[in-house]
Amino acid sequence: MGCCGSAQNSKRDWRPLEEHSCTDIPWLLLFILFCVGMGFICGFPIATGAASRLVSGYDSYGNVCGQKNAEVEGIRNSGLDHTNHKYVFFLDPCKLDIVNRKIKSMALCVSRCPQQELKTLNDLKNFAETNGSHLCDYALLPSQYTTDNKAAALCPKLPVPESAPIPFFHRCAPVNISCYAKFAEALITFVSDNSVLHRLISGVMASKEIIIGLCFLSLVLSMILMVVIRYISRVLVWILTILVILGSLGGTGVLWWMYAEHRKSFSENLPPDELQISKDNQQALLIYAIAATVFTVILLLIILIMRKRVGLTIALFNVAGKVFIHLPLLVFQPFWTFFALLLFWVYWVMVLLFLGTTGDPRPNDQGFVEFRISGPLQYMWWYHLVGLIWISEFILACQQMTIAGAVVTYYFTRNKKDIPFTPILASVNRLIRYHLGTVAKGAFIITLVKIPRMILMYIHSQLKGKENACARCVLKSCICCLWCLEKCLTYLNQNAYTATAINSTNFCTSAKDALVILVENALRVATINTVGDFVLFLGKILIVSATGLAGILLLNYQRDYTVWVLPLIIVCLFAFLVAHCFLSIYEMVVDVLFLCFAIDTKYNDGSPGKEFFMDKVLMEFVENSRRAMKETGSGAEGRELKPMASGTSSA
Repeated sequence: MGCCGSAQNSKRDWRPLEEHSCTDIPWLLLFILFCVGMGFICGFPIATGAASRLVSGYDSYGNVCGQKNAEVEGIRNSGLDHTNHKYVFFLDPCKLDIVNRKIKSMALCVSRCPQQELKTLNDLKNFAETNGSHLCDYALLPSQYTTDNKAAALCPKLPVPESAPIPFFHRCAPVNISCYAKFAEALITFVSDNSVLHRLISGVMASKEIIIGLCFLSLVLSMILMVVIRYISRVLVWILTILVILGSLGGTGVLWWMYAEHRKSFSENLPPDELQISKDNQQALLIYAIAATVFTVILLLIILIMRKRVGLTIALFNVAGKVFIHLPLLVFQPFWTFFALLLFWVYWVMVLLFLGTTGDPRPNDQGFVEFRISGPLQYMWWYHLVGLIWISEFILACQQMTIAGAVVTYYFTRNKKDIPFTPILASVNRLIRYHLGTVAKGAFIITLVKIPRMILMYIHSQLKGKENACARCVLKSCICCLWCLEKCLTYLNQNAYTATAINSTNFCTSAKDALVILVENALRVATINTVGDFVLFLGKILIVSATGLAGILLLNYQRDYTVWVLPLIIVCLFAFLVAHCFLSIYEMVVDVLFLCFAIDTKYNDGSPGKEFFMDKVLMEFVENSRRAMKETGSGAEGRELKPMASGTSSA
C-alpha cells in the first residue's frame, strides 16, 4: 500500500499503450471497505426508524405522523395514534433558529394543512370543526379554542398563514415566502429592507425564462470557445504579452514622472506639517518608482528568457483543439462528472438528514422530544464527513484518469485513423478494469490535506472576534499553506494519472516518474501554467461578459420589475461555473499533452526506429527549436532539448 512498496525499476523505458495491469489493488480493497462503512451509516438510520421519521415527520412529543406510535416512558402525549394525521404543522413556522438552522416551534401532527389564512381563534375553531384538523395543542379541544385562557399559548401564532404540504416530506410550509424574510436577511447581509428582498425575488420569478435561456447561452458559448480557442490562442498570447510589457513600462514611467513633479514643486517654505507630508510623499513615490523599475526589469528578463517557450504553449493549445475534434465526447465529461457528483451529494445529504433524526427519544429543556445518538455511534458524523470528501475527490479523479487515458491514446497512436471508435469509453473501461485503486489512493491523499484545512477553517470561524492577532495570523498561515499543498498535490496527482494511463504503473511510481519529467521541464511547466492559465481565464471572462451583456439587453425589455441585481448575479455565476467546468477540461487536456510531449522528446529523436509520436504542429516547434539551437549555440532552449534527445541512448 505504501509508496515504498514498488518493485518496478525506476530506470525502465516508458512503453505507452503496450500493456495494462491492475494497479494499487490494496487501496481498491480499502476503498471498497470504506464504501461498505458508508452503506452501514445509511442502513443504520433506516433500520432504526429514522428514515420514516424524516419522511413522515414527527411532532414535538416524538410521535411519527401517519402511523400508530408506542408510548415513551416519561414523555407526555407520546404513544398517540396518528394514522389519520399525516402532516406536520408548526405553531410558529417563522420562528427560526438561524444558528442551528431549525424551526424553534412546537410541532403537531394534523390531518390537513390550513389552505387559507386564519386570523382569529374562532377561525381556528371553525377550521377544526369543518376539516377535523386540530391546529392547537393536543390537550385543547376545538370547543376550548375561544374560551380557555391558555389558548393563546397553546394555539398557533395569529394570523396563521396559508400553507401547503411539502412534496414527499409531509410538512406544512407557508405559501408566502415573506415569512422567512428575517432568515433571508441573516443569510444575505446586504438586504436590510424586506421590500428590497421581495423585489429581488419577484425579479427572479418574473425573469425565470430569461435566466434559463441565458444559462443555456453560456453553455453554448463555452462549447464554441473550446473549439475556437486553438485558432485565437496565438493572438491572445502575444496580445497579453504586449499588454503586460506596456502596462509595466507605463506604470513605471508614470511613477518616475510623479516623483519628478513632486521634487520640482517641492519648497522648504511650507508650514512644518505640510513640509513633512510633502517629504513623506516624495520618499514614498521614490520607493514605489524603484520597486516598479526592479519589477519591470525582472519581468522583461523573464519574458525574454521564456519567449521561445511561449511557442510550445501555443502549439499545445492548437493540438488540444484537434483532440476535441477527434474525441468529441470529451466535451460531455463535465456533464457526467457533475451528474455523478450531484447524485452522490443528494445521497450524502439524505443520509445526513437521516442521522439528524437517529437515536433514542429524550426530553429537552422545554419538555419536547429530541432524538440523540449515544455511545460510539455518535461519531458516525465524522466518518460520513470523510466520505463526502474522499468519494467526491474519487469521482473527480476518475474524470482526470478518463481524460488522461483518452488523450494518451490519441497522442501515442501514430495513424490517427487507427484511433478506437470511442476512446473515451475505452478509457473508462481501462479505468474500471485496472486503475480504480490508483484513483482511490490519489483521492485519499487529497482528502488527508483537505480535512485539516477544513478543521482549521472551522476553528477560525468559531473563534472569529475572540482570538488575538497572533493566533489569527497563525491560523490563516496554516490554512494558506495547506491550500497551496493541496493545489500542488492535485497537479502532481493529475500527472501521475497520466503516467499510469501510459505505463500501467502504481500511483507512487507514476507520481515519481511524472515528477522527474516535470522537473526536467520546469521552465516549460511554468510557462504553460502561467500563460496558458491566463488565456483560459480570459476565456472565462469573455463568456461571463458576453452572457452578462446579453442579460442586460434582454432584461432591458422586461418592465415587470426594476431590480436586475439578483437575476444578473445568478446568470453570471452560472456562466462562470459552466465556463470553468469546460475550460478546466481543456486545461487538463493541455497538461496531459505536455507530459506526453515531454516523454516523446525524451525517448525519441525522429531517427528511424525512434520516430516521434507528436502532431505536426508540435513537430514544427521541435524543428524550429533545433534550428535556433544550431544558429545560436547551446542556449537555454538547447540545454533543455539536449538531454531529451540524448536520453534515448541511456534509456
